[in-house]
Amino acid sequence: MINVWFTSDFHFGHRNIIRYCNRQFDSIEDMDATLLANLNSKVGENDILYFLGDFCLGGVDQARRYRDRIVCRNIHMIEGNHDPALRELKGAFCSWNQMAEIQVGGQRIVLCHYAMRVWHHSSRGVWHLYGHSHGKLPDEPTSLSIDVGVDSHDFQPWHFHDIRKVMETKRRARELRDDGTEA
Repeated sequence: MINVWFTSDFHFGHRNIIRYCNRQFDSIEDMDATLLANLNSKVGENDILYFLGDFCLGGVDQARRYRDRIVCRNIHMIEGNHDPALRELKGAFCSWNQMAEIQVGGQRIVLCHYAMRVWHHSSRGVWHLYGHSHGKLPDEPTSLSIDVGVDSHDFQPWHFHDIRKVMETKRRARELRDDGTEA
């Protein structure tokens, strides 16, 4: 099976995000270099990456330079609140959507920049992956949703298999709750 990855909220070139999210970087250049190195060390050229918004701050030319430094060629963009100005770069990505429902290894997944409390078939085992919250939303242990943003995952992308492990734990907790047993 092909390697499938998920991430969000790089905010390339965004000086204030370092302070806003208490990112432990000395400069934008340090942050950007670390994010690119972490991504490129894991996500290969032929892998699939779903980027769930807030790619970069700045103009189209700056965004193009960042995109060109990413090894992975198969990036699907889910637009974040800082991305509308970059729509001119749609051709640099395999797809560009506000929201998407995909399937990986038989698992249906709803992708959105924003967290949702319910989503299509949320009560039937469909997962929801999101960003935007920078790890500040409390995790609901029985909700099949995860913040895949870099602030909640040590500035690393999430591999599908790692997400599946987390979701299996959440599914078991949900079943225990639904059985009337304490989770």
